[in-house]
Amino acid sequence: RPLVRLDVDLGADVSLPAPSATGSSVVISPDGTRLVYASGTPPRLFIRRLDQPNAVELPGTQGATSPFFSPDGQWVGFAAARGASKISVEGGSVVPLGDVAGVRGASWDADGSLVAGVGRELRRLATTGVSQVLAAIDDGELGFYQPQVLPGGRAILFTADNPGDVDRTTIQVLTLADGQKKTVIRGGASARYLATANGAGHLVYVNKTTLFAVPFDLTTLDTRGAAVPIVDDLAYDNTTGVGQFDVSGTGTLIHRRASGRGESGQKILQWVDSAGRREPLPAAPANYLLPRVSPDGARVALWTIGQQGDQDVWTYDPKRDAMTRLTFGEANTRPIWSPDGRHLVFSRIGVGLLQVGADGARQAQALVPSKAPLYPWSFTPDGQRLAYSEVIATGVYQIWTVPLEERSGRLSAGTPELFLESGFLDTAAAFSPDGRWLAYHSNESGTNEVYVRPFPPSASGQGSRWQVSNSGGTAPRWSRNGRELMYQAGDSIMAAGYTVSGDAFVADKPRVWIAALGSTSATIGGWDLAPDGTRVMVVTPVESADATKAEHHVVFLQNFFAELRRKVPLGK
Repeated sequence: RPLVRLDVDLGADVSLPAPSATGSSVVISPDGTRLVYASGTPPRLFIRRLDQPNAVELPGTQGATSPFFSPDGQWVGFAAARGASKISVEGGSVVPLGDVAGVRGASWDADGSLVAGVGRELRRLATTGVSQVLAAIDDGELGFYQPQVLPGGRAILFTADNPGDVDRTTIQVLTLADGQKKTVIRGGASARYLATANGAGHLVYVNKTTLFAVPFDLTTLDTRGAAVPIVDDLAYDNTTGVGQFDVSGTGTLIHRRASGRGESGQKILQWVDSAGRREPLPAAPANYLLPRVSPDGARVALWTIGQQGDQDVWTYDPKRDAMTRLTFGEANTRPIWSPDGRHLVFSRIGVGLLQVGADGARQAQALVPSKAPLYPWSFTPDGQRLAYSEVIATGVYQIWTVPLEERSGRLSAGTPELFLESGFLDTAAAFSPDGRWLAYHSNESGTNEVYVRPFPPSASGQGSRWQVSNSGGTAPRWSRNGRELMYQAGDSIMAAGYTVSGDAFVADKPRVWIAALGSTSATIGGWDLAPDGTRVMVVTPVESADATKAEHHVVFLQNFFAELRRKVPLGK
């Protein structure tokens, strides 16, 4: 049977989210009769029977990502801020499937449990809330994504993310009987086994915009022969390589097209003010992430991903249109400025927090060593303490602070202190201009919201905390020139005035400060506030002409299994 391609418009009211590391935003049921997709800000799940003209919202799925069907097609699982859940295809109540944060794809096992990528582990999640660790990352790996329980239930196929480009990402198989892992593909993500023939099948995976297929033997748990490119216009997340596709058991592949969402990673830097006026900087397009404006507003610190996947820290001077490279060829990420503008602190995966002179005159040196991922966020105004997040095994972020002092022109760190131990994903800590408060975002309510706590936490105010956002929020920033706290909500920047009454923090109702900022970055916090508080620096993908089409279009490839058997014969 010939391959049939259909480009389907889901409707102008649909806004598919940017590709992310958690999984595909569009999936198809095992029998090929239903479609589920995420849409809106924050995203919600919608289900549509393919013999019906309209989709229906699945209630209680606000903030949901990475939908996936149960093997019988009667349930839709999804990841949310507090963990994995499921809901009937007919609607009804949401059923929790393990209260763990950081779920990055999941697959149902025959006993009804889930196998999920949870931060730096593979875990089995039971409806009782008890989870079992099946495997943990090796040194150098960042995390596990999109596991699939293979037919027979004796092994799990999954993606292991590594620092750098997707060419360094591996597809592995875990044998449950002995807990052994082995690599079957180097340079791929979003692996999926497809039973394309009786007792035989193919492994498909993504490398950038291309979907590859290779025969896979369930007995030896290994590939046979060479991989063959099958689809060449598939959307993917450029930081992890995770692809936007799904395949039904009946042989229909659906995918989003690689257009209009910055899959190439090329972005520009620009200022945006409250009136929506945009001022692009002259810097050449590149894969910029998380811009940080210097305290004097004259330079920008940048985390970039190069063509070979190297991640480095740079500074950019707009007046001179000059880039200065501060690190070379390691997994260097998330730089922040010291208050005096003389130092940058950044993260190096597997090493910890490092420091480097902002002028590039000296090499980077260790500041807070750790094999666990540490992400710096904010200095106190006097520069004597640093707030950062540590990513623990389950993928939960915990906020720490560490005292600092300067010795011979370099920063020296004291003993780190845990600021908040909650069991939730707490991150993006920001000290207030007077150093008295610490803002951050947390998923403790089930959705990311912005909170403020006193700093340092006193014995009497240990449990004091105030919620600032009211409809979701991330990445808080304090205005230096006035009593306002800004944060990101979808593609808008919100502002909330505040007052202080004794030991109490009193926040006003948030208002939209900059509406429709546009896609800034797949990483939360792809913007920064100018020192004068009048505008923000953002990174914006270089979008193609059909960018708007990509937000609500999907591609159907019918008779896909027959196409695989023709292009990639299984042999004997």
